[in-house]
Amino acid sequence: MDVIEEQLRESNGMCEYAIYVKALIKRQEGQVQESLQLFQAATCISPLNVYNLKQMGRSLYLLGKHRGAIEVYDEAQKISPEDWEIWHNKGLCHMYLRQYDSSIECFSKANAIQRHDVTFMQLGKVYALQEDYKSAIDVYTEALEFSPEHAELLTTLGILYLRMGENFKAFDYLGNALTHDPKNAKTILAAGSIIQDHSDMDVALIKYRVAAVHTPNSAQLWNNIGMCFFGKTKYVAAIACLKRALYLDPFEWIISYNLGLVHLNTGQFASAFHFFSASINLKPDFPSSYMYLAITLSRLDDFSNACSAYEKAIEMDSDHMFHLNFAITLFNHGDLTEARRQFVLFSDLFQQLDEEQRNSDPEVNEQRQLLQRVLNSGAK
Repeated sequence: MDVIEEQLRESNGMCEYAIYVKALIKRQEGQVQESLQLFQAATCISPLNVYNLKQMGRSLYLLGKHRGAIEVYDEAQKISPEDWEIWHNKGLCHMYLRQYDSSIECFSKANAIQRHDVTFMQLGKVYALQEDYKSAIDVYTEALEFSPEHAELLTTLGILYLRMGENFKAFDYLGNALTHDPKNAKTILAAGSIIQDHSDMDVALIKYRVAAVHTPNSAQLWNNIGMCFFGKTKYVAAIACLKRALYLDPFEWIISYNLGLVHLNTGQFASAFHFFSASINLKPDFPSSYMYLAITLSRLDDFSNACSAYEKAIEMDSDHMFHLNFAITLFNHGDLTEARRQFVLFSDLFQQLDEEQRNSDPEVNEQRQLLQRVLNSGAK
């Protein structure tokens, strides 16, 4: 900076390159507004220098002035129409303005000029934001042809397959990613969650131990560790980990939901009610929260509100478990007529499941047979 100031004094502030470098330093120091003003000054000296315009656009983008940045990039494209960087950055601006079609067009154009992993990543992200997971997977798969050892690409593909419920493919990509970057916390978390889903809690915990060294303040990580302990019926440890996760991210609904489950299992119904209510406030469109809230309310002898919660869950999603639990609650409170009706609805939905789904939880079959006997409904 001393050298730059000396140069600017000698040139009466007209040295374009000195201004340009000073602007870069200011931005590096976090003084983005000052950097923008300096890039504007450099552009005044040399209006046709595309580098000044590109950096002006970058500073506007960092300030969140995406429309202004697009206008500057449009000007830059008049000078240099086949510049990969301009098309890529324009795509970023359109993405943040939620103009997804324009964003896809810009990223595709950037890739047509020159392929870059970062452009593939952003293009896939736009498709994922539109929930067009198939197109996102196609983009990432194409990117892997050019960078087969790119750990972040492999992880992102794995997470997409995980989101689509294709666990085997997901685990394949995540395992590949861990080969190239064995300490990537994001990859470990995703791989651990698949292992956890297959009830191998001890292996998942070993994975999470590695991730905890690198990201000790990850709410998602502590949430998953808590649910591993829950799966191992170590409820005190589960609550401790989930409480830590909640401290790190108090607005993550799934943590409150999981805390509700653990407290419900340990018979702490007032605490369970508190956490399920918090979860519903944060994410009111998750029907299972209402079912577990209803079970909790029935345990707290609030029958009318329990029925309302069941009805809300069933209104959102006709799941066989909602009808079964509702029938049990109704039977326990002596409403046999409505209990029979709910049991018939449960039986209809249960029969539609395939054999593997019907036998996946022995407790459901046990409750079904018991309720069928006591209701004497004649359901098959």
